Amino acid sequence: MEREYPTILERIKSTTIDTIIIIAFMYFASEILNSFENVPDFIRMILFALILLYEPILTAFGATIGNEKMEIRVRSNANHAKKINFFQAVIRVILKYLLGWLSFITLFLVIKEELFMIMQVGVS
Repeated sequence: MEREYPTILERIKSTTIDTIIIIAFMYFASEILNSFENVPDFIRMILFALILLYEPILTAFGATIGNEKMEIRVRSNANHAKKINFFQAVIRVILKYLLGWLSFITLFLVIKEELFMIMQVGVS
C-alpha cells in the first residue's frame, strides 16, 4: 500500500494554524503575567518552555491543532501505525525550525527556474 504524504499547501496551512495558536498562547500568557505585580522568573521560564514545547508535546501524544485540522499525522518511519515519541518530536521540531525555511527557499527557486525555462521555450 502506497503511503500518502500531505501536500506543501496542507503543511503550510497546518503550520500557519499552529503559529497563530502559539502567538495567541504567548499573548494570553503575557497578559496573565502582567496582571500580577511580582511574578517569579521560574514561572515565566516554565510558561515559555511550555509554549516552546507545544508542538513536540502534542505531536508525541496525538497531533497539533493545525495537524489535526489538516488531517496530517506524524508517524514513525519504522512503523507507520506508531506515533513518534517525545524525544523524536523534540528533535523533529528543532530540525524543522532550523531547516524548514531552507526547504521553502529551495522550492521557490526551483519553481522560479522552471517558470523562466517555460518563458524561454514559449510554452504557455
